[in-house]
Amino acid sequence: MPASHPDDLYRADGDDAVVVHVHVQPGAGRASVVGRHGTALKVRVAAAPEGGRANEATADLLADTFGVERAQVELVSGPSSRVKQFRLAGVDPDGFRTQLERVAAGGARPGANAGPDARQSRS
Repeated sequence: MPASHPDDLYRADGDDAVVVHVHVQPGAGRASVVGRHGTALKVRVAAAPEGGRANEATADLLADTFGVERAQVELVSGPSSRVKQFRLAGVDPDGFRTQLERVAAGGARPGANAGPDARQSRS
């Protein structure tokens, strides 16, 4: 598998959810998805890593980037580590893969890549 393959950045979790591997850089100037960091999606958030603020900011960024409601984003591992896993519910794994390829290739600011591609609303 090539190093730039998006499948190593996430895994499907049922028919309507994915778990994304994320490397978080807290204390950045602004929130953005930077691209890849090994087998994780690298994100920068302005919040400090204190009291869960960086985790909340990361969940907000992922919700904005992938066009899901904030309530559909859940931290499932790594609460005190830079390496984390977030579960995004209400997404179509195939559509999510396409969107993740775009995001990982060029990075993204919040909302820049939100769209219907990853949402489960298709029939």
